[in-house]
Amino acid sequence: MNVVTRARLLVHVARWRLTWNRRDLGYRPRSLSNPKFVSARTAAEMIGDGDVCFSSGMAGNGRCSIFFWALRDRFLRTGQPRGLTWITVGAQGGRGRAPGTIEEIALPGLVRRLIAGHLETKKAMLRLADDGHCELHTMPQGQMTYLLEAQADGRTHVVSDVGVGTFLDPRVGAGTVVAGTGRDSMSQVEDERIRYQLPTLQCALFIAPWADEDGNIYMDGATTLTETLESVRAVRRNGGKVLVAVAGIIERDPSSVFVPASQVDAIVVNPYNEQTGSIPQRRAWSMFTTACRISPVEGIARLRFMNRVVGITPKRGPVEDALARMAARQFVRHSQPGAYVNIGVGLPEEVCRLVFEAGLTQDVDFLTETGVLGGIPAPGVFFGAAVAPKRMMTSARIFHLCRERLDTTILGVLQADSEGNVNVSRRGPGAINYVGCGGLPDLVRSARNILFVGTWMAHADLRIEGGKLRIARPGTYKFVDRVDEITFCGRQALAQGKSVRYATNVGVFQLTERGMELIEVMPGIDVRRDILNACPMRVVLPPDGRVPVVPDEVVTGRGFRLGWNR
Repeated sequence: MNVVTRARLLVHVARWRLTWNRRDLGYRPRSLSNPKFVSARTAAEMIGDGDVCFSSGMAGNGRCSIFFWALRDRFLRTGQPRGLTWITVGAQGGRGRAPGTIEEIALPGLVRRLIAGHLETKKAMLRLADDGHCELHTMPQGQMTYLLEAQADGRTHVVSDVGVGTFLDPRVGAGTVVAGTGRDSMSQVEDERIRYQLPTLQCALFIAPWADEDGNIYMDGATTLTETLESVRAVRRNGGKVLVAVAGIIERDPSSVFVPASQVDAIVVNPYNEQTGSIPQRRAWSMFTTACRISPVEGIARLRFMNRVVGITPKRGPVEDALARMAARQFVRHSQPGAYVNIGVGLPEEVCRLVFEAGLTQDVDFLTETGVLGGIPAPGVFFGAAVAPKRMMTSARIFHLCRERLDTTILGVLQADSEGNVNVSRRGPGAINYVGCGGLPDLVRSARNILFVGTWMAHADLRIEGGKLRIARPGTYKFVDRVDEITFCGRQALAQGKSVRYATNVGVFQLTERGMELIEVMPGIDVRRDILNACPMRVVLPPDGRVPVVPDEVVTGRGFRLGWNR
């Protein structure tokens, strides 16, 4: 990426930061006579007290900013609507730092219940829950998309083995309840499986790139489709309202209609709709679409640069780089060309980076929960989109595809324990530290190979010196005897014949019937002193007692190469 491109991106980010909360809640194009076209304020008045609302989107993709602002404005002016139940599948918050997210409606009395697959970014909502003003529930993202399909078909629930043995299983944990006094009526045991259920949807809100003057909706130029189609169908079946915000008006094209006008109740024209974080839909970047016009190498370089500028991407040092190389080596050893692969956020993105830099991404199809198939998963603030995707589908369709064909999922770790259980849903006490289960329960049930990637300790001082790992100052172990909350059940994975590995700073573990077996160790680590006698997690060694040492090139990066085992 040349100097001129860097300068342009810096200007782009600066302009976004200065204008990222621009809005006109009263705007309605005068040239449009169709009564379906209304202002954002008018659209907000269509939501009544106690309604069950669903908003689509993931992170910066498909953000319903104009609706969140309009609802906040109405509530502050009139005190209505009150007591809403709000449902989202993906992450739609801004961690209290970015405007125009679902956190805009985090006001006492406005939303009384939030149901979401991912909660961590919705910090204002989590604070409401800690203050007793909002009830929180979480549910697997894939099951939530299936429930949208169910409501569209006139069904009320789905029964699944996803989540069995985890906190979502009422026999193990609290079910879907995260905070509040509400009874968990959304997850119940049925025939040794779990019966999931959502409240009846009454309003669907989403943004789209374009509409025509008749009110037909188009998705040309969108980065993701997420749950738009299924939520529209569910709400229409339930006799509810569909509200859409579009960036502008285009000529009618019957062959490209995504949602017909007959399925839409109100359309808001918002010229500031974003394609994804920082990018106006009216000046959409083709790199996020199947019509990508630049090389994926250039596209990824631009996105990484922008993430660094806005401070999204964590700084990785030599220790994290070595961990990513170790995990990437595990991936290519246990996967193969032609595989469908899912990449999670955080350290798994670093594994994806190495696979990309090795030129191996052309041999596999990456996919994300948002419905994007192929291409290179976009990092940081753009997560959920992809550079040069091959195909785009709804979230429900991608979860169906996962169940049929997913080979490998690479995921992060907050905690892991002696039974191979993993916690990714709870960081600590209170709602403010809650993450949610996300799509993990669905992905681990679908994938044949599961690779967790996580640091061995939190707040430790680990160093690579002379080609060896040294623990200069121990921290808090993330590999413990028993996790605080079971998001992934090791026992269930073994029963289902999964291959499960855990890449850490000190080495790689494999889940076996004997327990967590250390199958590779970093040079510089004394197995007995640094692992067996120090770690709270019970660890077993290979039957012969010999643990292979990670090769030097993995530790230092010098001469490191990735390639498939053919």
